[in-house]
Amino acid sequence: MSFIKNIESEFAALPDQLRATVIDSLTKWDERVTELKLNINPTPAFNASIVRVWCSSLFVAESCTRKPELLADLVNSGDLSAVYSENNYAEKLVLSSAEGLAHTPVETQAELMTKLRDFRRREMVRIAWRDLAGWAELSETLADLSHLADACIQYALDFLYQEACELRGTPLLSDGSPQQIVVLGMGKLGAYELNYSSDIDLIFAYAEDGVLPDRKETSYGEFFTKLCRNLIKVLDEITVDGFVFRTDIRLRPYGDSGPIIMTFDGMENYYQTQAREWERYAMIKVRQVAGDFKVGAQLMAMFRPFVYRRYLDYGAFEELRSLKAQITQELRRKDRMENIKLGPGGIREIEFIGQAFQLIRGGNDKALQTRPILDVLQLLGDRELLAQQDADQLMQSYRFLRRVENHIQQYQDQQTHDLPTNPAAQQILAYSLDYPDWPSFKQDLDKVRVQVHEVFDQVFSLSKQDGSTGSPRTAQRIWACVADDSELMDHLKEWGIQDTGAMLAAIKDFKHSAAVRRLTAKGAGVLDRLMPQLIEAMRQVANPDETLMRILGLFGAVAGRNVYLSLLSENPGALSQLVKLSSASSWICDYLSLYPVLFDELLDTRSLYEPLKKADLDRQLRVLLAHVEVQDLEQLMVVLRQFKQLNVLRVAAADIMGVIPLMVVSDYLTYIAESIVSHVVERAWLMLTDKHGQPPVTDNTSIGFAVIGFGKLGGIELGYGSDLDLVFLYDCKDGNAMTDGAKPISCAQFYGRLGLKVRHILDTKMLSGILYEVDMRLRPNGDSGLLVSHINAYEDYLKNQAWTWELQALVRGRFIAGDPRLKVQYEAIRSRILSLPRDTDVLKKEVREMREKMREALATKDKDKFDLKQSKGGIADIEFIVQFGVLDQAALNVALTTYTDNVRLLEGLQQQGFISKADQETLKNAYCTYRDFGHKQVLQGDKAVIAEAEVAKMSAQVEQIWHGYME
Repeated sequence: MSFIKNIESEFAALPDQLRATVIDSLTKWDERVTELKLNINPTPAFNASIVRVWCSSLFVAESCTRKPELLADLVNSGDLSAVYSENNYAEKLVLSSAEGLAHTPVETQAELMTKLRDFRRREMVRIAWRDLAGWAELSETLADLSHLADACIQYALDFLYQEACELRGTPLLSDGSPQQIVVLGMGKLGAYELNYSSDIDLIFAYAEDGVLPDRKETSYGEFFTKLCRNLIKVLDEITVDGFVFRTDIRLRPYGDSGPIIMTFDGMENYYQTQAREWERYAMIKVRQVAGDFKVGAQLMAMFRPFVYRRYLDYGAFEELRSLKAQITQELRRKDRMENIKLGPGGIREIEFIGQAFQLIRGGNDKALQTRPILDVLQLLGDRELLAQQDADQLMQSYRFLRRVENHIQQYQDQQTHDLPTNPAAQQILAYSLDYPDWPSFKQDLDKVRVQVHEVFDQVFSLSKQDGSTGSPRTAQRIWACVADDSELMDHLKEWGIQDTGAMLAAIKDFKHSAAVRRLTAKGAGVLDRLMPQLIEAMRQVANPDETLMRILGLFGAVAGRNVYLSLLSENPGALSQLVKLSSASSWICDYLSLYPVLFDELLDTRSLYEPLKKADLDRQLRVLLAHVEVQDLEQLMVVLRQFKQLNVLRVAAADIMGVIPLMVVSDYLTYIAESIVSHVVERAWLMLTDKHGQPPVTDNTSIGFAVIGFGKLGGIELGYGSDLDLVFLYDCKDGNAMTDGAKPISCAQFYGRLGLKVRHILDTKMLSGILYEVDMRLRPNGDSGLLVSHINAYEDYLKNQAWTWELQALVRGRFIAGDPRLKVQYEAIRSRILSLPRDTDVLKKEVREMREKMREALATKDKDKFDLKQSKGGIADIEFIVQFGVLDQAALNVALTTYTDNVRLLEGLQQQGFISKADQETLKNAYCTYRDFGHKQVLQGDKAVIAEAEVAKMSAQVEQIWHGYME
């Protein structure tokens, strides 16, 4: 009892009711150590920990008493106090380097089973000791358990595979190399989060089918099935030495009725065509844990699109809510609500919260495609998808609950998550967790579980489990059409509907439309929850009939992708934003119909009503494109289109709600286009230089290419549906000089292809839409001219061949993207050309004749209507006055060539003395008013034509000024 005497002071810390049992148990161990004459060299830390560990874990106490050399080996080798590296377990198994254990070479399955069980017991004692003594953080404990499982699986597989190949022959891949299976770890094993007495969920696969050259012509499937059965037996079977890991393979395709192992092709077919939603949830944590990791990478890549959808998948909330309800129902049935894993506020609720956001957003946000739940929760807080306070609380609660779970299981190495009911076991658990008694521990545990469940309830809106949407019964009756029409119309009136007959007919038409009839049962259920919410929301708006009609049209367009309906059903705030915006603008519904991926923007009003400025746009787009490979043209175009759609929606939402003024709307829309064009040029350059090398340029920062914007783009006056008027320029001293790449082409060819690539990226029609319609008729010689012009030839053309209307267009020509050197050259050319002296009368005649041709061809013929751009006294008249003024006066004042937007050009012409202050103010006011009308018309889904009476006085003033200056 010499050792016991050395630690007598440690017994004083034990609760009275536990002391006698622990002293008795330690005495028996001490006697065995003495009997076997084992030499143990304890450290002070070991002495300080042994009473605590012995009390907290019967498993450790019994393992060490049964085999005292196990603890002696752990202490004397230093392993008990050491932090293992990731490969430590595998190395120990292969080298059999631990002293004091049997290390004869393994020759049979029986010997393999004994060795693995001895090894597992030794390492599990070590892991439990370090945890219970407080030497290891939770992260170390979970990682150690996972790495131990990985090492045991791989060691067993290697032995069994070699044995099988010697007996029957070696299966081969098509390249002639040996074929090994792939072992996938699911759940906590996959995420390196294995708990102390967890089972391991495994799935087996192999790459290619074939037949062995043995007498029986054994198929690879038969060979690998037997291999897997043996592996499960070695790991799972309980012998006199215990087991290695309880092994569960029920998560494989088709579950218990499916084959034990499948080919990659068979698995791909299953997950693409037959897998259920809960299997997506299960696959979030999948990881290869053993086997051939090279071919396994192909299989892992196949799972990614199954788990992570390319669109935002809000249907995941309903799936996980339903799964949690089933778990809760089963726990109630078995009276096991005090289960810290599956019960209310337990570990599973925290995992569901994180994994719901992974399923929903992981396809778009690659960072969320991570396995450890603590990493996921951290990301959710960083991205403000969860309140930071909630994310922090969940992370803290998860660590607390997982520690409790491990201590429950370390007591007897049993796979249980239920809190103990035996008073002695309760006291031991509380003591192991540093609590003086059970009530104080239970109080803290209950508090943690309440906090977790509150967040879970917020995220999953558990009140929806009963099928109630929270909408009054009348709204449900309207959608269900469970009463006669007169009663339903009365109900509609309660929600503010004016033309109740027409709207009831519209609701019924939508309910029986082909789009709704095609919905799955799941989709129909979502719609049944959403529609009463929508009807109730009509009270929010002043034009409920019009708003409801617009949204019904939108729902019809997106019904086939009910994930978007799920988003609205799950997020009342998003539905409210949609109703508000749809009330103000039909354009919003049309836009969302075309690009439903933007529904997600309705969730966050902070970003929805705050368009990004130029620097922020550039920064955001650069981050998005950083993940796109240089030659991945399709993905590049998809990302660019989604970027544009998202940011245009933000501008429109802020415009509709009056958050930003007219001039800023055009600024923002222009910033978006500039950012996109700039990045398109950059990516097109990379694509071509990657293939052909660089043309001869002055330095590495120069590309010798420029994009010039005209019209509304040049004038910083883009509207929602504006196309881009572009001209491409290049500068290369020798057009015949060759690029320096593996496939060289001439400089002229290179820039021609660069222009084609830029145009192709911008105006190709895809399922995700078009970036911009591109008009390049302003290039030298129009459609018959070269797509990309040399900058010297461009100046010569403008000076000697350009028509007056082309010089008018130059007034609004502005450098948009490309080589800064060409920007300087272009602006100098523009200034020189615009400031050439001109005959005023000839110029005025040519400008006036062009304006009359335009009006004749384009203006509305309806006498009561006013075309905002083309009618007399409209936008084009103001633009032509400005262009004439600049072309006429720039020779006298070169400063008139500085700006390209009409408002500042008007100010310059007034300062020059070309027009009066009063005329300048009148034209500026009319120009801004017309553009404001134009934006509003677009947002209402109308053309830029209004009632003439609305602007009669203003248009007459503009027409009068036109006559004063142009005739």
